[in-house]
Amino acid sequence: MESTAAVDGRALYSKITWRLIPYIFLLYIVAYLDRVNVGFAAYDLQRDLHFSNTVYGTGAGIFFLGSVLFDLPSNLMLTRVGARMWIARIMISWGVISTCMMFMHSKESFYVLRFLLGVSEAGFFPGMIIYLTYWFPTQERARAVAKFMTATSLAGVVGGPLSSYLLKLDGVGGLAGWQWLFVSEGVPTVLLGISVLFVLKDGPANAGWLRPEERTWLEGELQRDKELSGASTHHRLLDAFRLPALWVLAGVYFVSQVGVYIVNLWMPLILQSFSHGGDRDAILIARYATFPYLAAAAMTVVVGWSSDKRKERRWHIAGCLTLSAVGFAWAAWAHALVVALCAMTLAAIGLWSMMGPFWTLATSMLSGTAAAGAVAILQMVGGVGGFAGPYMTGRLRDATQSFTGGLYLISAMALGAAGLALVARNRQTPIVNTTAQ
Repeated sequence: MESTAAVDGRALYSKITWRLIPYIFLLYIVAYLDRVNVGFAAYDLQRDLHFSNTVYGTGAGIFFLGSVLFDLPSNLMLTRVGARMWIARIMISWGVISTCMMFMHSKESFYVLRFLLGVSEAGFFPGMIIYLTYWFPTQERARAVAKFMTATSLAGVVGGPLSSYLLKLDGVGGLAGWQWLFVSEGVPTVLLGISVLFVLKDGPANAGWLRPEERTWLEGELQRDKELSGASTHHRLLDAFRLPALWVLAGVYFVSQVGVYIVNLWMPLILQSFSHGGDRDAILIARYATFPYLAAAAMTVVVGWSSDKRKERRWHIAGCLTLSAVGFAWAAWAHALVVALCAMTLAAIGLWSMMGPFWTLATSMLSGTAAAGAVAILQMVGGVGGFAGPYMTGRLRDATQSFTGGLYLISAMALGAAGLALVARNRQTPIVNTTAQ
């Protein structure tokens, strides 16, 4: 056995972080762009294809129904065939579907392609969360997850300017701007999916860039972490369903995803409602919409660091959700573009910053197949929220000609979820350490 006495744990985690996080960060930025770029194209789609708010909200949200149906089997398949092969398969298939979005011509084709996009992307996010547990024990995980999760907010930072540029190509080559948007953001996904086969490793045991003593030390740390947290006693898929704390967290995650996708898929149109309309305003709004994502990216890292330093998860989650509730309520009250932008920034900061401590708390409870199942269950419940948020907002917008009702509703839901987060037992309570018989 290799001696591990000389291994510097802090230096090793830094090495792993720099080796893995930038690459999977890039993968998730591309994934998130393909998922939410329809929000930047919303104005043009409503203009060119005559979509109502209900049609747009349904199509934007139906992605999550496809994801919900296939998240669990996809995540279980990842544990069988390995992260490298399965993540590559996911990315290549969703890149093809995303590119095909350029051919939609009716609400039916919009619904079908968005549903298929959800099916093809199912398992990617929960798979990446599980993948991080292969490399980082609980005490290091909130920071790692937070750095990874900043991709979702920075996708908005990148997506705004990129989308505004692509929308300007309207008419070039006989294609509408929104068609250029989908093809230009779909093709790179296929290429990155191919690169996964050569870059990712299935775990420390397969990482040639780790020294033998580093692999031995890391595997020992990960095993000790499972034993301390009680995760080592929960291996089977059924264990995940039997854990009450998981269902409490599922309620929290449902609400968070309602809010996240109201921001992602409706914020451009919410901000547009304060402008004078027109193509130029739509392009400017796409640029303004980058600010909430940039602020959220910075605060996600700060909250993840704070959560790890204090070894506390629940109050961090509750505090972030309370901040998002204030932001949504402020946006409902707003009567000017600048005020609405500031309010949506608060909402975005709260929703994105909770993800580091949330996923650390969730993944500290289980291991093995149960962990894969738990993350997939949470993602499935979140997927229902991802559908409910855009759909609910579109229906209320058509019924009331205002975003106010939907924004007040999600504000109240976020406050309720903050209270629910405090109920979730932490990883050292008996509810987590009890093995289901």
